[in-house]
Amino acid sequence: MTDIAAEQPETISDEAILQRFLNSKAQPTGSRTLGFRMLSVSQADKRVEIAFDARADLLANPMGQVQGGYVCAMLDECMSVAGLVASGMTCVMPTLEMKTSFFRPAMPGPLRGVGTVARWGKTIAFLEGELYDDQNRLLAKATATAMPTPFKSFRK
Repeated sequence: MTDIAAEQPETISDEAILQRFLNSKAQPTGSRTLGFRMLSVSQADKRVEIAFDARADLLANPMGQVQGGYVCAMLDECMSVAGLVASGMTCVMPTLEMKTSFFRPAMPGPLRGVGTVARWGKTIAFLEGELYDDQNRLLAKATATAMPTPFKSFRK
């Protein structure tokens, strides 16, 4: 095994990727804090859907809303995971730049994020993310530029 992504990554099904996320025992602390849970994966669409459990005791600001930095972190998770999936699970996605627009306050409780890869270049990926409440209202939208970076595969 090398640190370099294969030119043709080994094929892995959407369902296998979804199960890998759902069964992971090594979820990053930040993801756990946000209440991250993968809902769906589409490699063909370069798209992921993620549930977040925005706990008031962890993420709320003094107004009782989810603090904007956590909203940004949720969107960053959606976008970076979409890039990870689009890479065939061979690259992480360090964010080079991110812009977020807030449309309405995110309240504690269940939230749903969608991450997509808008364009995959030779050295840069352009990513998009959207965050919705439990009534399917758009709360925030983000775009990002990321640098796909090969890492040791965690498939096996």
